Amino acid sequence: MVLALTVCGIVVALMVAGLFVFGLRRRLIQRSGGTFDCSLRWEAPETAGDSGGKGWAYGVARYNGDRVEWYRVFSYAPRPRRVLERSAIEVAGRRLPEGEEELALLSDAVILACLHRGTRLELAMSEDALTGFLAWLEAAPPGQRVNVA
Repeated sequence: MVLALTVCGIVVALMVAGLFVFGLRRRLIQRSGGTFDCSLRWEAPETAGDSGGKGWAYGVARYNGDRVEWYRVFSYAPRPRRVLERSAIEVAGRRLPEGEEELALLSDAVILACLHRGTRLELAMSEDALTGFLAWLEAAPPGQRVNVA
């Protein structure tokens, strides 16, 4: 009986510690400011209906100079999962979620189709975050090539 209570206590303590580290990571990412909720689909299909709502990962993006660092929300990794350089992003278009994507993404999401170094990707974010992201892209230093549709 004592062993079972001890094991249960250890399991609960580990779960609480894991949740604490999870929350602390999110606070550290947001500490420097310039963050927004952003779902990402890497190597997105050519047309929206090809894969339905599959392939989307919920995350937080952070502006860092001429880069956007994207972190998975449900991860303990201290480093960003993807880094997108402003000079390498080409915006191909925007659209609203269709079909199963409406269930996979946040309710007010707008999808931005992009190319980054030859890789098709899609970013889903709120309309306000999209306005800020496009303004950040257009605010590139003089001489930098920027392609915003």
